[in-house]
Amino acid sequence: MDDRTLVDKLKTGDSAAFKHMVTTWQAMVYNTALGIVQKEEDAEDISQEVFVQVFQSVHTFKGESKFSTWLYRITITKSLDHERKKKRKKRFAFITSLFGDDNMEELQVPDFNHPGVELDKKEDAAILFKAISELPENQRIAFTLHKVESLSYQEVCDVMQTSISSVESLMHRARINLRKKLGEHYQNKR
Repeated sequence: MDDRTLVDKLKTGDSAAFKHMVTTWQAMVYNTALGIVQKEEDAEDISQEVFVQVFQSVHTFKGESKFSTWLYRITITKSLDHERKKKRKKRFAFITSLFGDDNMEELQVPDFNHPGVELDKKEDAAILFKAISELPENQRIAFTLHKVESLSYQEVCDVMQTSISSVESLMHRARINLRKKLGEHYQNKR
C-alpha cells in the first residue's frame, strides 16, 4: 500500500489500514524512540503514543512530505517531550531531597538494551549511547537519524526541517563532541 492510499484509508478510520501502518512502521518508531530515550519501556510507551497521535491527527497530514518523514517528526517530538518530562522529575526529586524527604526512590540508570546491538558489544554500545545522549539536542537528533536509523542527509534534513548544510554541520559537531567524550572515557579507563 503506497503512502497516499494509506493516508486516505487512515483518514476514513479504516482499522486494517491502521494495523498495516503499525506493522510497517513499528520497528522504525520504536528504534528511533529508543535511540533518543535509551530505555526499552519508555520507547514502547512512546511508540504507542506516536501511533495514537497519528491515528488522531492523520487528517492534518497534507502530503507535503513523505509519510515516513511525518512519522519521524512525531516520534522525535514525543521522545524529546518524554526526555524533558523526565528531567523535570529528576530536578523535582533533587529539590525534594534537599528538603529532607527520605522516602524518595533513588533514580537508577537502566541496563542498556538496543535490538541492533550484539550481546558482546552491549557495554561499548551503552557507553556510545550515553555519549550520544549527552550531545546537544539537534546534534543528538541528527546523529541518531543518520547513524542509528541510516537516513540520508536529505532525509534527516526533511525530518528536522532544516538545510543539508545545517545537517552536515550538526553531524560534524556531533562527531567532534563524541570523539572528545569517548576519548575522555577510554583514557580514564587506562
